[in-house]
Amino acid sequence: MYPQIEGKQFEFSTIAKLREYILNTKETIPFGNGRSYGDSALNTNMINCKNHNSFLSFDEDNGMLHVESGILLSEILKIVVPKGWFLKITPGTKFITVGGAIASDVHGKNHHKKGCFSECVEEFDLMLPDGNIVSCNKKDELFKATCGGMGLTGVIISAKISLIKINSKNIDQITIKTKNLKETFQAFEDYSSHPYSVAWIDCLAKGKETGRCLLKVGNFSNDGDLRYKQKKKINIPFIFPLFLLNTLSVKIFNWIYYHKSYKSKSNQKVDVDEFFYPLDNLNNWNRIYGKKGFTQYQFVLPKKDSYDGLFEILSAISNSGESSFLSVLKLYGKENKNYLSFPMEGYSLALDFKINKKVFGLLNDLDKLVLKYNGRVYLTKDVRISKSNFEKNYPNIEKFKRLRKEYSMNKKFQSLQSKRIGI
Repeated sequence: MYPQIEGKQFEFSTIAKLREYILNTKETIPFGNGRSYGDSALNTNMINCKNHNSFLSFDEDNGMLHVESGILLSEILKIVVPKGWFLKITPGTKFITVGGAIASDVHGKNHHKKGCFSECVEEFDLMLPDGNIVSCNKKDELFKATCGGMGLTGVIISAKISLIKINSKNIDQITIKTKNLKETFQAFEDYSSHPYSVAWIDCLAKGKETGRCLLKVGNFSNDGDLRYKQKKKINIPFIFPLFLLNTLSVKIFNWIYYHKSYKSKSNQKVDVDEFFYPLDNLNNWNRIYGKKGFTQYQFVLPKKDSYDGLFEILSAISNSGESSFLSVLKLYGKENKNYLSFPMEGYSLALDFKINKKVFGLLNDLDKLVLKYNGRVYLTKDVRISKSNFEKNYPNIEKFKRLRKEYSMNKKFQSLQSKRIGI
């Protein structure tokens, strides 16, 4: 619920209608399912791609899927999981479109092994500002600019993506409880051979407990159970009063969540929705942040700087009086060659902050620390980074700007975010 603007959304029934709209609209931006938190898909004119959501073909023998860009990952999972296939790369929600996944070059719990979503994208069709449609593959500059390009290169029409073979809809999960950041880093390294890993971290812990976490690692079971059915969601029926979510309530929640397991290590079997998409079980979960909404601040630091940087950043948060209701730590592998893709080899921390008068001052301070440790901020979650700090974050920005200008994309495809950061 932040920011809020008034805008018009155009829904197209045919490619011809989309082309006509683009040619006759001064400025617009593609819009998927509205799950990118910030202002990257917002403008006074938006192209709603959600209803452009057909399956075009599925090679069940080789796991090759051809879909229109508006299809949700949840719709894909309903079809492919019972047939023994799964997404190679998936973020923390299945309620995003394939077009949005490409535009954000999303990543998940297996980046240290498999990289970003663009790794499983074989090719896609892209409508340019002049209405022409081009096919893009990994060798093309348009591919490198569009994957992670935040919808600023054109409208993704359809995509071919490769899947992975699975023998179960269940995950064999191990939970490791750590006492501090040093143990957390050691646990990530000790369990780095597991294909999936993610940690909940207590961002309010101080002193010798700074960086304590619950690390969850896992891999698909081999039990042959492919009876996949998406669960009925629990609905948050109203917007919470602002006073309910505060530093004290977050501290109490963190204490209970951390101490609910008395074991330093535990094993259990969970289904894919519980492991990959825990928040998807709560409909309208963002309402817990109150009527002013929230912002997520996600950054990544190079591996050699990650321990010192994270320790200083976590200390700054715990000393600020502000609190992140959800704090997620992940290990990343090597960065790819896409111009604006976010991950680099190292550690990433995602923090959810309720909007208030003080939080933006804290985030400005965190920007300085992220830059101090040679990191970068994730555009998909961003709603306030400055132009100068963004440009320091992303070394390939000039290549992206050049291509935008070459195809006149900068005159047609704009978002509130692109205007703020000057791309």
